[in-house]
Amino acid sequence: MTLGDTSDDSRHQLASYAVTANHSLGRRYDEPPPAFRSQFQRDRDRIIHCSAFRRLEYKTQVFVNHEGDMFRTRLTHSLEVSQIARTVARALNLNEDLTEAISLAHDLGHTPFGHAGQKALNECMNNFGGFEHNLQSLRVVDRLEDRYPEFPGLNLLFETREGILKHCSPQRARTLGQIGERFRDGTQPSLEAQLANIADEIAYNHHDIDDGLRANLLNLEQLLEFSLFRELYELELQRQRDTDPKRMVQSVIREMLNHFAIDLIKSTTAKLHNIAPRNLDDIRMHTGPIVDFQASVREQHFALKRLLRHELYFHHQVVKNADRAGLVVTELFGAFFSDPSLLPPERVVPEMQDEQLKARHVADYVAGMTDRFAFAEYHRIYGRDPIRVTSVER
Repeated sequence: MTLGDTSDDSRHQLASYAVTANHSLGRRYDEPPPAFRSQFQRDRDRIIHCSAFRRLEYKTQVFVNHEGDMFRTRLTHSLEVSQIARTVARALNLNEDLTEAISLAHDLGHTPFGHAGQKALNECMNNFGGFEHNLQSLRVVDRLEDRYPEFPGLNLLFETREGILKHCSPQRARTLGQIGERFRDGTQPSLEAQLANIADEIAYNHHDIDDGLRANLLNLEQLLEFSLFRELYELELQRQRDTDPKRMVQSVIREMLNHFAIDLIKSTTAKLHNIAPRNLDDIRMHTGPIVDFQASVREQHFALKRLLRHELYFHHQVVKNADRAGLVVTELFGAFFSDPSLLPPERVVPEMQDEQLKARHVADYVAGMTDRFAFAEYHRIYGRDPIRVTSVER
């Protein structure tokens, strides 16, 4: 169908293989085209104004919200992902608005308490199809947001929804229709979706260093074990020998992020030159992802992830408290599943008679909680405060 897009990007010409609204697979429910903005700007705006996006302000990135105002939340993480992705998208002549929409929406389905919350909820849902935050993000934009009388969810374009669904098992993909086909036939998503995915990794690698240092769970000696950090730190010493140590580390983190972003642009540009795709179909039919680092920088990327996993994510204090956070989610799910009358009245629906549907309704409710609201619900049900905990992501 013709979507009547005002402009995919009024600032520069998109590449022939970039996604444009005029070649989109469209929305699940037909709508008149927007005035004075593009179709993907409409998607971005709907995401920013939805309730699930606002709740990201009080959802864990690495540290639980109450621990301090300076740590990242899911909201600030999503904004940082969007900034990195838009910069690279512009350099590659891709659709910035689509890239931004995917980046801002990619964590909408995340549970409270980061990875610990997701792991606990997945275990609770083990007999009911499991729980995975990428699938939940798609469920949020397709069904759970209730803002429009004409349709459920946000009615986003196919390409935005495709980018949100980063991972999916072949079995689950069979239940998703067209949006799940690529997980079965091995085709690739758009370059914009590939870019948002890798920008997510770049963002959390670098801001988790910053937050880990703030929490005194990382120190300079540990970071100097990472060769790229050490090289850049030594350059800073040569340029500014008497600078403030904290500012030096911040400078190195910025230079590292810049290093990965620039290589991503150069490496992807070179790969596109070799592949010479004519259109989006050529991108989809290519074997393997195209947006990527060159081999040596990819290894640096993985080395940084390994360092953070060993020194921060598996830090004994973080692991211990992540287990406690998981217990909060487990006990909340168990209480609501055993007695649905504990749910808010609007959450109790006729489908509660079906165990499968009841479990999914409860999982939707628990997954949508912020960290602070999960604490409040725990207190409401059990009459006592849960143990204040830290958590970990990835």
